[in-house]
Amino acid sequence: MVRDGAGVAVPPEPPEPMDLAEVAQLALGLPEAVEQDHHGIRSFRIDGKIFATVPDEQHVRIMVDQEDILAAVAEEPQACTEGWWGKRLACVVVEIQRAPRPLVTELLEDAWRRKAPARLR
Repeated sequence: MVRDGAGVAVPPEPPEPMDLAEVAQLALGLPEAVEQDHHGIRSFRIDGKIFATVPDEQHVRIMVDQEDILAAVAEEPQACTEGWWGKRLACVVVEIQRAPRPLVTELLEDAWRRKAPARLR
């Protein structure tokens, strides 16, 4: 904890919120990741397989396994919600500006790893 001149503890300032450009930079920084249109929205892929999509400027859908989806929603309920595809829990929907950078980074890496060929993992 930081202390002011009088020795009083001052909580650290919250980090700047993420934006979509930073999310794209993280996703495209993963080995062999590419961006491609997916029915009119941005998608991030590895070996032709989607690991994240961007439905709008405020959200990213990250395709992790069910356990990771539920953990992210429990850990950061103000930033993460379950994403359903019909009756299947398919992704975690992340509100970019509310999500901590380490969580978004971890989710993108996990999603990439799930889809990447063995030679890259």
